Amino acid sequence: MDNPEPGSLSWRLSTHPITLLCFLGFRIASVLVYIFGLLFTDNYVLVFILTILLLAADFYYLKNIAGRRLVGLRWWNEVVPGSGDSHWVFESAEEGSRTVNKTDHRFFWMALYAVPVAWVALAIVAIVRFKFMWLSCVVIALVLTITNTVAFSRCDKFSQASSIATRALTTGGLAGRLGGAMIGRFFG
Repeated sequence: MDNPEPGSLSWRLSTHPITLLCFLGFRIASVLVYIFGLLFTDNYVLVFILTILLLAADFYYLKNIAGRRLVGLRWWNEVVPGSGDSHWVFESAEEGSRTVNKTDHRFFWMALYAVPVAWVALAIVAIVRFKFMWLSCVVIALVLTITNTVAFSRCDKFSQASSIATRALTTGGLAGRLGGAMIGRFFG
């Protein structure tokens, strides 16, 4: 049996295989339940309830467990008690505190972007087949999956910007050299 190369799409190379398989299972299960329900039954209520339950489990698991364990990212929404304003908070693992597995990283980002695309395709199918009632389930799925996709994308950008700023402010960084040169000129 061939050993897969590091970074290839083999769950056996994952640092957290159970987390990865649960993450992929929830992501795929909601889409499959919807597709099989659309094709093989007219029991909209049953398919709607099962799909929404799987979407909720996927949303929770991705947001609170898979994102943190697979790529070291986490996000949440906070509401300011006085004003009622809400803002998103992004958290990433400290640079150097953990190494992100390339396989986990690839699976995470591919599944994160592929599932909303699948739901858009299913929305088009529902419209073409004149199954407008089924579209309500797809809209809920799109809201949940796109929310996680946008939040983790922002979280990743925040993480990258934070690590760039940290490197720039260290003594070996550009800001440290410029600051040292300015202080040397001022006091020298």
